[in-house]
Amino acid sequence: MAQQIKHYENKLAFEMDPSDLFDALNNEEKIIALDARKSFGFEAEHIPNAINIPHREMNEESTKHLDKTILYVTYCDGIGCNASTKGALNMAKLGFKVKELIGGIEWWKFDGYATEGTKGKTGQGIECAC
Repeated sequence: MAQQIKHYENKLAFEMDPSDLFDALNNEEKIIALDARKSFGFEAEHIPNAINIPHREMNEESTKHLDKTILYVTYCDGIGCNASTKGALNMAKLGFKVKELIGGIEWWKFDGYATEGTKGKTGQGIECAC
């Protein structure tokens, strides 16, 4: 039983689902969605207010402007893509707090959330309370 509990605690420490990310963004928590895909994928469609640093370009220089007190949630296309895993690994190695979004942008859209970009989709949007 103790091993099972530790396993699930570890999963939750390193992964987040679209609903949890949406709630965190709406609650203005110190969290940023980080698209780890190439820039053309980000430009076509991304999570609102996300930033884009392709995992292949993550290094000290490309991340020096980022706040290390914020949680970054990496994502990519979905379960058939591992850019989010590579991005999360890179960000962790660079000293950032990071989680990986389960299901990527595809599950984000599947849950009915809006996207931005040239191929953005309408859906439930992130709202500012101010």
